[in-house]
Amino acid sequence: MPLGPDGPEAWTRAKQLNEDWQRIRRGEASPINPRFPRGSFGEAFTRLKRTDRWERMAPRTQEDWERGQRMIEGVFGDQQPKAISYEHLDRFYSTTLARKGPSEAYKAIKHWRRLWQMMAAMGYEMPSSDPSRTLRVQSPKPRTGVWREGEIVRLVKHAIRQEFLGLACVIAMAWDTQFSPADIRSLTAKNVVEKDGQPLIIDVRRQKTGSAIIGTLSSRTYALLLAYLKRFPPDGEGTTLIRHRKNRPYTKDGLAADFRKIREKIFPGDRRALIDIRRSAAVEASAGNVDMNALAAKMGNQINTSRALQKTYQPVNLASVLEADEARKRGRRALRDKG
Repeated sequence: MPLGPDGPEAWTRAKQLNEDWQRIRRGEASPINPRFPRGSFGEAFTRLKRTDRWERMAPRTQEDWERGQRMIEGVFGDQQPKAISYEHLDRFYSTTLARKGPSEAYKAIKHWRRLWQMMAAMGYEMPSSDPSRTLRVQSPKPRTGVWREGEIVRLVKHAIRQEFLGLACVIAMAWDTQFSPADIRSLTAKNVVEKDGQPLIIDVRRQKTGSAIIGTLSSRTYALLLAYLKRFPPDGEGTTLIRHRKNRPYTKDGLAADFRKIREKIFPGDRRALIDIRRSAAVEASAGNVDMNALAAKMGNQINTSRALQKTYQPVNLASVLEADEARKRGRRALRDKG
C-alpha cells in the first residue's frame, strides 16, 4: 500500500497499519470492517454476508470466502471496481506471489474473480471487463508428499505428549478413513457408529461431490477417539466432535498451524501437510493392487471414472471400503519391503 513520501507521516501510517494487522492476527479485531465506502469491494462482501445465499452456504464454503476476503481486503477493500487497473492487480499478484508463494497468490486471484462476478450480479457499477482475466496466473504445483505408517504413529504419539489431543485424533482418523481434514473437522457424534463390531464413521457427505462416504477406524484409533471423548465429551449429537485445545471447533488454518508445530518437532524442515495423508493412503492401496471401484468408494470420489457414472453405478458400500482397507495393508507391506 503506497504511503507517500518517506517521512514522519508515512512512518505513522505504517505503524498504525501494522498495529491493526497484529490485532487481527491475535484475534482481537475483525478484518471485515462493515463501514466501507459505498460501491467498494468491502461493502459488497458485507452485503453478501447478509443475504440468504450466504446462509445457505456450507460452513466450510463461508470459511473459504472469509479467508479469500482477508487476502485482498487490505489492498482493495475500500476501492471501487472502476478504480482498479490492470497495473494495480498485476502489482498485487506479483507481491503476493513473492511473499506467500504460488498457492496463496492463486487463491487470492480466485477470490477476486468470484467476488467480481458476485458484485456484477448484485448490480454494482462494473467496468466492461475484469482486469484479472488478462493476468497470467501461475497454477500451484500439485502436491506429491506421501506419509508412511511409522511416521504417522510418531506424529500421533508426539501430539498426545504435547497435549494436542484433538489433533492426535485427527491425524489417526485421517490415516484410517482417508477423509480430508475438512471432512474430519465437520464430524459430529452422530457420525460415529459400530456395525458388527467394526467402528465406523458413516454417512459423511463431501461438500464438492455431495456423495456419502464410510470411514473405517482401527481398534487403536477407536480407543484413542473414545478416550478423547471421555475427557472432552461433546455437548450434543450436533456438536463438532474434535476440537482445538481451547475447546473451540478447529478452523482450517488453526488445524494446519497445530499440525505444523507437531511436524516440525518430529521432522524438522519437512513440508508435507495433513492433507497429504489422504494421498498416502491411496498410494498404499494402489501398491496393494486395489480394485479402483473399491478405492473410489473408500475415498468418496470418482477416482475411477466420471462423476455421473460413479454416482449412478457405484454407490458407497461397506464391503468395498473394507476391500480397499485390505489392499492398503498389502500395499503397506510391499512398500515396507522395498524400503
